[in-house]
Amino acid sequence: MTLRRKTFAALGLVVGTSLIVAACATPGGPRARIVKATPACEDVTVQIYFEPDSAAVTSEGRAVLAQAATTAKSCKIDRVKVLGLADAVGAPAANLELSKKRVAAVTKALVANGLPSGEFDLTAAGQDGAVGAGGEARPLRRRADVTIELSAP
Repeated sequence: MTLRRKTFAALGLVVGTSLIVAACATPGGPRARIVKATPACEDVTVQIYFEPDSAAVTSEGRAVLAQAATTAKSCKIDRVKVLGLADAVGAPAANLELSKKRVAAVTKALVANGLPSGEFDLTAAGQDGAVGAGGEARPLRRRADVTIELSAP
């Protein structure tokens, strides 16, 4: 074999090997059909904030809930915990009722995004814990805390 043929043969081997490696490493290439990454099924926790005296889920809140539901869909949903909270402004009974409405609104949004309603653990705390040790009101208590407990499918 002449030097020229050896050079072309070596070049052909390098090019052919490169094409094979590139096809395997390319998203959607042959390996993508064989190897599937398992989803990272870690618990998802989000907080949905509300306007004062409101239980309406804002557009930002709906987007956060939709993203959380999308993340959870590739996993087994073990439990969905929703805790409704209220600040200390107003009567305690009214704040408890408001936190119940917040729980209901968030639950409705999660179910609308495909989460199974049978897996929900719902709690309304009202204004419990809304006043700090120094007597200051905690306005960031106008929220619902959502935890989606996940495991691998």
